[in-house]
Amino acid sequence: MSQIRPLFKREFLGYFRSPVAYVFLIAFLLISVSLAFSRYGNFFKAGTASLETYFLFFPWLFMFIVPAVGMRLWSEEKRSGTVELLFTLPVTTLEAVLGKFLAGWAFLTLAVLLSFPMALTVAFLGDPDWGIIASTYLGAILMAGAYLGVCALTSALTKNQVISFVLSLAACAMLVFLGLSSFTTTLESFLPVGIADVVSNFSFVTHFDAFTKGIVDPKDVAFFLSLIGFTLFLNVVALER
Repeated sequence: MSQIRPLFKREFLGYFRSPVAYVFLIAFLLISVSLAFSRYGNFFKAGTASLETYFLFFPWLFMFIVPAVGMRLWSEEKRSGTVELLFTLPVTTLEAVLGKFLAGWAFLTLAVLLSFPMALTVAFLGDPDWGIIASTYLGAILMAGAYLGVCALTSALTKNQVISFVLSLAACAMLVFLGLSSFTTTLESFLPVGIADVVSNFSFVTHFDAFTKGIVDPKDVAFFLSLIGFTLFLNVVALER
């Protein structure tokens, strides 16, 4: 595992070698804030000193934002041929996968944490529960990692970034829609209720919702970490094949 750190540093700093990273961060913050203050978010009308309405849209926002970050992780390496050069170095497939994933996750974590002015705004307007705010940030970071794990896997399956983005978007959309009550009702129309409930538990929305209420349930943490681990395992298998 000695090569993970230099790979992480190379990949993470690589995000900032072009203006794209800065444009991405600014766009992410502007869109997330705009959604919170829109008529759908009703940030001020909520009448509570919390960030629940701000983070309400994160599962949907990540559905588009994270594939944009993850689509280049392996697709670009395979398209340009540098993936062969990478594996001529004294680095294992697992180290390469972990280094790239952790760099992307750190970049997404930075994007989430840069929203701290929203927390300061809430503190200025009222007396928020900082425990709930902290748990919500934790949930958002874990969810971003789970999204990225899925996107890294799809990126390893193709040389084309556009195809990688579309596959990632479809997979992430499915993991969001599974938590919608209307989708669960549809499932219950042709599946037993117990099975429909089990399927809905694989949704990002279902597990992120508890964090926004200040509940750090080990089951929710385990879900996100297990999904990350499983997708990274499949990522290694895909690359070694």
